[in-house]
Amino acid sequence: MSFVNEKLQEFEQYIQGKKVAIIGLGVSNIPLLDYFYEHNAIVSIFDKRDVKNLDEQALKKIEEYNFNLYTGKNALEYLKGFSIIFRSPSCRPDTPEIVEEVQRGAVLTSEIEMLMQTCPGTVIGITGSDGKTTTTNLIYQILKEKGYNCYLGGNIGIPLFTKVSEMLPEDMIVLELSSFQLMDMQISPHISVITNISPNHLDIHKSYEEYIESKKNIFKYQTSNDILILNYDNEITRKLKSEANGKVIYFSRTEKLENGIIYDNGIIKSCENNVRRHILNVKDVQLKGLHNYENICTAIAATSSLVEPEIQVEAIKKFKGVEHRIEFVRDIDGVKWYNDSIGTSPTRTIAGLNSFEEKIVLIAGGYDKHLDYTPIAKPILEHVSTLILMGATASKIEEVVKKELELQGKKLPIYNCTSLKETVEKANEVAKQNEVVLFSPASASFDLFKNFEDRGNQFKALVNEI
Repeated sequence: MSFVNEKLQEFEQYIQGKKVAIIGLGVSNIPLLDYFYEHNAIVSIFDKRDVKNLDEQALKKIEEYNFNLYTGKNALEYLKGFSIIFRSPSCRPDTPEIVEEVQRGAVLTSEIEMLMQTCPGTVIGITGSDGKTTTTNLIYQILKEKGYNCYLGGNIGIPLFTKVSEMLPEDMIVLELSSFQLMDMQISPHISVITNISPNHLDIHKSYEEYIESKKNIFKYQTSNDILILNYDNEITRKLKSEANGKVIYFSRTEKLENGIIYDNGIIKSCENNVRRHILNVKDVQLKGLHNYENICTAIAATSSLVEPEIQVEAIKKFKGVEHRIEFVRDIDGVKWYNDSIGTSPTRTIAGLNSFEEKIVLIAGGYDKHLDYTPIAKPILEHVSTLILMGATASKIEEVVKKELELQGKKLPIYNCTSLKETVEKANEVAKQNEVVLFSPASASFDLFKNFEDRGNQFKALVNEI
């Protein structure tokens, strides 16, 4: 007997002839245009950007399907009388016009929440301030190695809601989930992972407390049959065990846990009632850095109920890493160049600095997310031979580094540049043989680039032109 997805059928019957609002014409919402047209919904799209900045293919579809389109900073003035509202991650759920519509009776949801509500398979969700993309991809590869039919989505991959009709109960759905996606989520994955929590996105979130509460939604609606993977080494995530509904599995690279997955002096081990089992020697993996050994521990913990250790190890050994994450670019006269454009916060860049034994020429700086740069000063003094800065956060980074230099009575060459091209030229000028040039901005990319991928690609192109 073939599987019938009754939840999806129920939703598709519900939206027939209903007024549907799509807030934000971003990547996650564009596939919804075809879907709602096919299911006879009455659609209006709202986007605060001007029409000239919207996706051309999406605009053609809107015109072809005769959907309503409202653009500009006052677009939401026309958000009235809708049955269901799909918000993009970039739109806060407490936007006054949205709140008013919800109070009137509209259902507020998102592409990712509807996916989780209607998909029949096992959902594994990964969130955290750092490491979630690598961990998500590792989990996906481990499940694929086992032979599961897997879907990869959320903050990476493709929007999966329009793929739900293809999914079966035995399938695995692996989702990277940002704090923006989780903010108003009212469903949690069957297996939830929090890699760590540290200050991030404080330019969007009203407070650090709000950011943390958003992350908690990944396990808030779990049941006793579900699993939560937590970082024992992170004070915030360690304490979340008391709020968990399901089974908690810890991972750690600093503590010899009684139960959980640990990194211990080059070896990753499983622990059960203080009995330790050797799983993997990190000399056998292609990933670099302590933070990546932590990501491996996380992925092993998340898949431990689904995949045998031997198969986990095979997948991990094959995994080459994710683009823009300590990605080797080129060796130029004995100087190795690395692209770590994903370094959008101080903690990410610190992890990058700790990944190398060689001295580092660090290129940093970018868009200001209102983060504290004090923690990055000591690691810079420890690992960096030359510091090259650019962007809005350059002065913040320089200030904390100079304070630490004064405290320690040390000196460090610091250069300020006005463009990425200039930083690459300066790095090529000052880097010595057997040093590493690391592009890890410790800042977001939105001052000069579309996103961190665009920033990383531009850096690689400049390095390859040398």
